Amino acid sequence: MRGLCEASRLLRLQREVCGRAVSLGSFSEAQAVVDTRLLERVFGELAAEISRGQDNRRRSAKKWLIVDSTLWEALPRMRWALWRRQGRAQNAVRLHLSLHVLEDKPQRAKITSAVTCERRAWRENWQPGDAYVGDRYYGENYRFFAELEEAGCAYVLRLREQATIEVLEEIELSEADRQAGVLRQAWSVLGCKARYRSTRVRVVWVQTPKEVLLLVTNQGHQDMPAELVAALYRQRWQIELFFRWIKCILGCRHWLAESPRGVAIEIYLALIGALLLQLYSGRRPNRRMMELIQLHLLGLANNQDLQAGLQRQFLRLQKQKAKKA
Repeated sequence: MRGLCEASRLLRLQREVCGRAVSLGSFSEAQAVVDTRLLERVFGELAAEISRGQDNRRRSAKKWLIVDSTLWEALPRMRWALWRRQGRAQNAVRLHLSLHVLEDKPQRAKITSAVTCERRAWRENWQPGDAYVGDRYYGENYRFFAELEEAGCAYVLRLREQATIEVLEEIELSEADRQAGVLRQAWSVLGCKARYRSTRVRVVWVQTPKEVLLLVTNQGHQDMPAELVAALYRQRWQIELFFRWIKCILGCRHWLAESPRGVAIEIYLALIGALLLQLYSGRRPNRRMMELIQLHLLGLANNQDLQAGLQRQFLRLQKQKAKKA
């Protein structure tokens, strides 16, 4: 914080960012006076701007969102973030995030203490017409399936291996399904007790190199073949890569504020920065791209150098993807 305040005395920084030098008191006071709802609105507008830049085919597709959360370790004196006691007390802040599958961008975010239930935070953000991809934790409560259906939402969720499955009707597999590793699919009912039983859902068994995945969806096999269900769930790892990127590449690991509002401001600003970088470079920058952008901001690289460097990185990434394919 002291380093940022001292940097605010630089003339170029004042001209381009803050207008005048910022004192320690003013910097600290920001967490009490800045309205996080304004930052949330800016975040939403930037996410919508990325969507407007996509082609018509992507815009017309169903909006599939990967849901998950990640933790930041909090300081012991941040008592509001107390999470659990296992040996020593653990304090943490949780970011609940929805990541757009096709556009690879954060779509919605909510910042809470770590003790907040991930399923409850997800449920509060349901919007009609959305489609969700989630891991085993989100597929544990079978009553959610009926609520998602009533809310007009599609879903592909993973089930735990111990799930009780009552098969109602087997569904024939195509050759493309078998090539994608699908072993079986069937209309089923989940749960062993009447009060916990699910509505009629479709379960897909997918073989991976390590294990068999149990995936549940409310989409019919005519609308979404089993091979697409398997392919869609494989995209869930995008959100894990985004969490790693925002913590490691973007460098968001140090708290500048310790209050709930101050923490929310810092994380929202990081997410806004991620969207701005995606708008600026056309994709989420890797470490080499971030270094080029930093050199440009330092005045060591001009616009032409930056464009050429980013283009080299794009071509390199495309070649790597082609080799993997």
